[in-house]
Amino acid sequence: MSVPLALLGLLEREPSHGYDLKRDYDTFFGQGKPLPFGQVYSTLGRLARDGKVTAGQSEPGDGPDRKRYAITPLGTREVEVWLAEPVAAEPYLQTVLFTKVVLALMLGRDAAGYLDLQRATHLRRMREFTQIKRTGSLTDALLADHGMFHLEADLRWIDVTQARLGALAAMVREQ
Repeated sequence: MSVPLALLGLLEREPSHGYDLKRDYDTFFGQGKPLPFGQVYSTLGRLARDGKVTAGQSEPGDGPDRKRYAITPLGTREVEVWLAEPVAAEPYLQTVLFTKVVLALMLGRDAAGYLDLQRATHLRRMREFTQIKRTGSLTDALLADHGMFHLEADLRWIDVTQARLGALAAMVREQ
C-alpha cells in the first residue's frame, strides 16, 4: 500500500486535516493496521516539501491548532498516473512457503509436517476472514474476500506440493 498516494487520493476529494485523513485511511484501508498519526504528518510534510500538497494556516480546534491540507495540480497528476497503472501481477515466483519447503528437504527436516502446519495456519486465518465477512462492513468483506482468495491459492499449492514432495526431495538431493 502506498500511504502517500492514498493520502493524496483522499485529499483530491476535499482539503482535510491530518486527523480526518487518518480516520478516512483507517476506515477504508487500515483494517488490522491503522495508520499512526506520526506517519500521517511526516507523509504530509514530505508531500508538501515535494509540492504535491499545500498546508493552510493553522486553525484552532479541539486540542492543538490544525492545518488543512489541499492537493496541488502536481499531486492530482500523480494520483491520475497511479490510478491508471495496473498493480503488479502477484504472486511472485519466489515465496517464503516454497523456500521453507526446499530448505526443509535440503536439511533433512520434516517438509510434510511444515506443510501441514502451514495448511492449519491458513485455515485458521480463513475462519477469521469468514467472521470479518459476517460482521464487518462492505469494505471489510471485500478485503476479507481478497485475502481468502490468496489463501485458497496457497492451499491449492500446498496440496500440489505435498503430492509432489517425494519428487521434489529427490531433485533437491541430486543438486
